[in-house]
Amino acid sequence: MLIAVCFDYFGPYHVARLAAAAQRMNVVGIEVSANTWEYAWDPVEGGEAFRRIVVVPEGNIRALPKDEQRRRVWQVMDALGPDVVAVHGWYEMYALIVLAWAADKQVPVVMMSDSAATDFRRSAPKEWIKRRLVRLAQTGLVGGTVHAAYIIELGMAESCVFKGYDVVDNAYFTRMAGLRQSTKRPDRLPGRNYFLASNRFIPKKNLQRLLEAFAAYSRLAGPQGWELVLLGDGDLRPELEQQRIRLGLNSVVHMPGFMQYGDLPDYYAWAGAFVHASTTEQWGLVVNEAMASGLPVLVSERCGCAPDIIENGCNGFTFDPYDVGALANLMLKMSSDDCDRAAMGRASREIISRWSPDTFAEGLVQAAEAALSSARPQTGWMEKALLWALSCR
Repeated sequence: MLIAVCFDYFGPYHVARLAAAAQRMNVVGIEVSANTWEYAWDPVEGGEAFRRIVVVPEGNIRALPKDEQRRRVWQVMDALGPDVVAVHGWYEMYALIVLAWAADKQVPVVMMSDSAATDFRRSAPKEWIKRRLVRLAQTGLVGGTVHAAYIIELGMAESCVFKGYDVVDNAYFTRMAGLRQSTKRPDRLPGRNYFLASNRFIPKKNLQRLLEAFAAYSRLAGPQGWELVLLGDGDLRPELEQQRIRLGLNSVVHMPGFMQYGDLPDYYAWAGAFVHASTTEQWGLVVNEAMASGLPVLVSERCGCAPDIIENGCNGFTFDPYDVGALANLMLKMSSDDCDRAAMGRASREIISRWSPDTFAEGLVQAAEAALSSARPQTGWMEKALLWALSCR
């Protein structure tokens, strides 16, 4: 069985997932674009364990006319001729093109998804469209509990849904955290303990409330309180910098910018705890990274990962992202001498070990085999018209 796994762009975690899958099956990774507009990642090397094809090696597919996007994707898929196609979601243009190709060629589809019913406000017309698109897939590979519930709500049979999509290279973060802790503390880090957050600086990451909560925490904790490191960058940076000044946090809130993959372990290795405060989040892969690094975590209950990898009081706590006071109190509790953070960190590593690249590989194998044994998709005129209309939007 040859399975083509299609992503917009390969980040480090895509390579880790596909390398694990290649140990179990014949996998080709289809990277649609050579670069991404969402993240400032350096080009990700690797992928020697599987065949890697880049559809648009000169840039991003979104810069091309729609007809050219379709021509390039179809050309690659025709030449490859996979037995099964796995594609992420139903929104991006390339995903719709892949779904149209699979429907035309009668190739079964694994729909990879980490969307949940509560991610955004849902409208009936859009939900109707999604249900039609989900019908084009035989099976689903989803993040966790809430994502499985949503794709089932959209019409996929429960027996056709498998978990394990949202994973990172746990071994890398565990190994690198240990190595960094065995060396001298880097000068670029705060001189004392700190909370760590890592995000794009965009509204849904809720960083304004995180700063408000940290200001309240600092008043409660006094001189012995921890500092805060905000990794990342984005359009909200000027606003956040002004808020930091207004709250009198310049000396204790550090904003060193976006960090490449190889720089992250320094910050994880020396942090006291990790905080993720998003008001909506499909999963929250940075939480995986922090847990694999051995950190206790404070995670918004609106993050898709929360039901599956956060055990309250065991490896951390969940919180209402709109409740600034509650988060401040949890930060105070986490930084207290009464909190056994070492035990929480060990629990984090144990829990996240169940969500590894091997978990993705096993889920993909099961989903692909089930898709291959299912009846081939029957695409009616309505689905064809829908795919055409969406590809013209």
